[in-house]
Amino acid sequence: MHLRRIRPIVFLCASLVFIPPGGSIAADSPEVPVVDAGLGSCRADFTVKDGTGKPIFNAKVSLTIKYGFLNKRKTQVEVGTNSDGKARVTGLPSLPKKPLEFLIKSGTVSTTVTDDPETNCNAVFEVTLKV
Repeated sequence: MHLRRIRPIVFLCASLVFIPPGGSIAADSPEVPVVDAGLGSCRADFTVKDGTGKPIFNAKVSLTIKYGFLNKRKTQVEVGTNSDGKARVTGLPSLPKKPLEFLIKSGTVSTTVTDDPETNCNAVFEVTLKV
């Protein structure tokens, strides 16, 4: 009789010891910052590194999109990179009048990357900023 009461408790304790907690299974990679332009279904992913190949934290990726009648409307978006040097811009128009020009800047160093979402709707850019 006494053994029947102990057996479920031993089984429960043993199962808790052998089941790892969910938090330790998940990867510790930082979340990629995302900004939505709200103008379409295309996107652009960026990885920004310095001259030695190290990721740059908080490099700014900015874009100004002019659209509408006589290009009188415009949308400006900006996002900073995470500790892995990654950022994403979503909601880009699939048929822009001109190719999109992204300005990537960190400190005093900057560069421009051009993308035409009509031919490359899900663009991926590896950008190196050299001093």
